[in-house]
Order: sequence, then structure tokens, then C-alpha cells
Amino acid sequence: MTLTELKYIVAVARAKHFGHAAEACFVAQPTLSVAIKKLEDELGVTLFERGGTEISVTPLGAQIVAQAERVLEQTAAIKELAKQNKDPLAGPLRLGVIYTIGPYLLPPLVKAMIEKTPQMPLILQENFTVKLLELLRQGELDAAIMALPLPDHGMAMQALYDEPFVVAMPNHHPWVERERIPAEDLKSETMLLLGNGHCFRDQVLEVCPEMARYATPGNGMQRTFEGSSLETIRHMVASGIGLTVLPRASVPDMNATGGMLQFRYFEEPQPSRRVVIVWRKSFTRKAAIDAVVEAVAQCELPGVSSLAADATV
Repeated sequence: MTLTELKYIVAVARAKHFGHAAEACFVAQPTLSVAIKKLEDELGVTLFERGGTEISVTPLGAQIVAQAERVLEQTAAIKELAKQNKDPLAGPLRLGVIYTIGPYLLPPLVKAMIEKTPQMPLILQENFTVKLLELLRQGELDAAIMALPLPDHGMAMQALYDEPFVVAMPNHHPWVERERIPAEDLKSETMLLLGNGHCFRDQVLEVCPEMARYATPGNGMQRTFEGSSLETIRHMVASGIGLTVLPRASVPDMNATGGMLQFRYFEEPQPSRRVVIVWRKSFTRKAAIDAVVEAVAQCELPGVSSLAADATV
């Protein structure tokens, strides 16, 4: 049994496809398949049910894969322990960020990190929350920045900032005469939202009860369109198709008048999200996490309330 074989079975269990797992591990599919068959022969068990278009994990295989994930995490911890006598800020930090935070936080964050810790370059990956948590568990990422609420994760976590949501509308919309927007009024509008899989969509529907109620099948809003990114949706709103809800950090100037969009805060209580950084409890470079937290606090994102001084959870 080798660590490589354990990595392969974890990849197959995640992808449920030998070809996709091989691509994720940067090996040829025959190489991966032979290694997994060798491990199954050694253990005398069947880990995966082969057949059809999708691979399924056997009940015993699921237990072995879970143990393999823990072994790989502990292996990564051993490597980190070996670095403890060195500078914890020396060497790359693999940082994940969700899609609706990355475009607005990463430019100032990377600049701040280059100035503060040039010896610790960031290796960045944008992805969905669920995928980033998987990569954290597998040791493929060191930390990730995402927004609450999170599924049960068992990670260490520290709050970074609270961020209110704002309504974006085209210049000709009658709501431009308002100072603030009641959340319940969105039910009568054409709403542009991110598609399923984006946690920001779920956060918007969760913190705006009226939107959640009227977005359910059978009680739908007047019309609802889905987009793949906030920037795509922003341009659709500018063209007059409808309205949307954006995180405040994505709006540099709430009072801008020269563009094609107008922005308004919600009435109190304002919908918002809490942005946090999470990492494995076995990760030993806590000073590296602290450096990221401090750099985020210095980014001065528009409209957010810093929580960097709050205690680690």
C-alpha cells in the first residue's frame, strides 16, 4: 500500500469516474486503474463498483476512502511539522477563495501579501464552497476564504469581515428615486440570480425571506434568470433585463452616477454575509494564516465591517 494509491482511491471516490480522477491526479487512466486494482488485490476487497457511466463506492470502500483521507491529511501534517524549525512564512501558501469573493478581495490581498510577506507567495484557486472544503480535507489547499453558513466541516475558522448586500438596478428603473429598498418588494421584479451551486445564491435566498418565499416553484417571482457570474449578471442588469443583489465589496462607489447602474442598500435589517477563513486544525503554519488575516484587514474593501480581531473558532 502506498500513499499514491490512497490518493488515487480518494480521487476516484470524489470524481466517480476513473478518467476524471486520472486527470485530477495528472496521470494516465491505465496507470490509475492498475494501481487501484493492485490495492484492491492487496486488501482483498472491492472498493468500487464498476459498470455503467458512473463509478460507485462500495460500503466498505467508503470506509476505506474516509480512512485514506485522514491518512493523507496526517501525511501533509508530517510534512508541515518538518518545516516547523524553519520560517512558517517561508514557502507558498495554497489559498482557495469562492467565486463571489475572489474578484474583489484577491487583487488588494495579493498586493498586500507581496508587500508584507514576499517570501510566501499565494497559490490561488477559485471554486465552489463544497469543492474548496474537499480540497482542504485532502491537503490540496492550506486555507480557504468563504462565506457562512458552511456545511459541517470540522475545520478551524476565523471571521474576517461582515459584508452587506445591495440592490443593483438600471439607471431608468423607478427605484432609483428611493434611498433604500424593502426586501419584500423584490418579489414583483425580474430578478437575475447566480445559478445553483453558487453559495451566494443560497445566501441571498436565505437572508431575504421574501425572495426565498417567492423563488420556490409554484410561487415564483415575476421572472427569474440565472447567470454564471456576478459580472455577467451585472452587465445583464445594465442592459435593462432586470435587477440583482450584489455583495457590497463588488460595488466600488454606491453613489456613482456616470455608469449604467444604480445601487441601493436594503432597508433594515440589512441582509449580509460573514466572510471567514478556514483551515485544517492539523495545519501547523498558524503564522501564515495570521498573515493572511492581517492582510485582509488592511485591504479596506468598500462597505465591509472588519472582524479580523475576533477570536478563532
